[in-house]
Amino acid sequence: MTAAERRASGSLAMIFAARMLGLFLVLPVFALEAARYPGGGDTALVGMAMGIYGLTQGFLQIPYGLASDRFGRKKVIVLGLLVFAAGSFMAAAAPTLGWLIAGRALQGAGAVSAAVTALLADQTRDVVRTKAMAMVGASIGLMFAISLVVAPLLAAQIGLAGLFVVTGALALSCIGVVLWWTPPAPCGTPTCRAAGWWTCCATAPCCGWTWACSCCTPCSWPCGSRCPR
Repeated sequence: MTAAERRASGSLAMIFAARMLGLFLVLPVFALEAARYPGGGDTALVGMAMGIYGLTQGFLQIPYGLASDRFGRKKVIVLGLLVFAAGSFMAAAAPTLGWLIAGRALQGAGAVSAAVTALLADQTRDVVRTKAMAMVGASIGLMFAISLVVAPLLAAQIGLAGLFVVTGALALSCIGVVLWWTPPAPCGTPTCRAAGWWTCCATAPCCGWTWACSCCTPCSWPCGSRCPR
């Protein structure tokens, strides 16, 4: 892996890890803690509160992926993380099980997994992409193992609402990772085109052209020509 690929893989694996840690922290204690809410005696509603996150996320993964092709990966990822954080804080403030269900549904609406995976594919070559995906998978597995140990201890101190606050804070921290650590998308990717950088700019030494993208790498197109779309 090149330095840029290691940076991209590490930052995106961290995004997955932080986001999934927040989700996994809730799972071991959710059924017990949700029963304490008004209406928590209805096991069907408790099950809905648990599962509706996956339902809304499943519906929105493809739309988020299509939006990232059109508007850029990072923009969609940041939007999704904001939605996910908003859902987490809504669930934290939920006075009843109904509001908890609404918060969990809004959490699932921040379905950025497809966009993050697509950005990782944009940032890595074919020969190292398996390693990059393995880093993501390993980070998710590690967070799951940690959550099984930490969740009961945290729940005893801060309750389910506190766990949702932690989840929202982790999501907001992921936005900083996306904006300031994850490298810009390579030229020629949907992210580059969506950002409005699909034009050429001249370079003085050789009078060649470069992609006017955030990475701005040199190419060998003749002077005065347009970069192919």
